[in-house]
This record gives sequence, C-alpha cells and structure tokens, in this order.
Amino acid sequence: MSSPNPSEPVNVLIIEDDDGAREALSDCLEMEGFSVASARNGKEALDYLHHAPPPQVILLDLFMPVMTGWEFRDAQKKEAAIADIPVVVVTAFSAGITRQIDANVVMHKPLDLDRLLNVIRGYC
Repeated sequence: MSSPNPSEPVNVLIIEDDDGAREALSDCLEMEGFSVASARNGKEALDYLHHAPPPQVILLDLFMPVMTGWEFRDAQKKEAAIADIPVVVVTAFSAGITRQIDANVVMHKPLDLDRLLNVIRGYC
C-alpha cells in the first residue's frame, strides 16, 4: 500500500492487485496532479479507509486475492463513513460480469485514459 501520508487526504484510492497496472495508474494520475493512495486488494483498502481521510473516488479492480472487488464493495456499503465514496470499476472482464456490481461507473481495459481522467475529475 502506498500513500503520500496516511493523515493527508487523497483524491483517488486505487485498489488493484496487478503491480504494473497499479503503478501505471498511480503514475498517470499523479502526473495529472491527483494525490493517490493504493492497495493490493479489498482488505488492504478497507484497512486504509479505516485509518485515513476518505478519498474522493475509488478505482476498483474486481478479481483480486484476499478480498475481491465484489466483497470490498459489499463491505464498503455496510459502513456509513465510507459507503458514499464513488466507485469506478476498472476491469478486463465482460459486461455480463460487471453488471453484478453496484458501481458509479464501469470501465473496461484497455482503458481510454482521457475518459478515465474525465470521470475522476467529475468526482474531484
């Protein structure tokens, strides 16, 4: 997990188990001026959210070890303090699979970076 400083608010929390994808997203967002924190799975993300100011938006992968995106989303919705943080699902899987998750936006890989940035700016 990475964060500028756990006591400082971040714009975007990236929850992604693939190190390369997580780092590339983080680098891209930071170059655009966003403050970013990241987690390798839903459990790490929940731990982060319990100890840091909430981000303005969450980028969420679905298939991860320890706690999947679906499990994270179920847990998030049960906690009033974090339930309303917007979630953008970023996945390589088909629309049939992603219809099963309650998210503000679902984006499929490969990502349209301009669209992703516009979506994030809409929440930040």
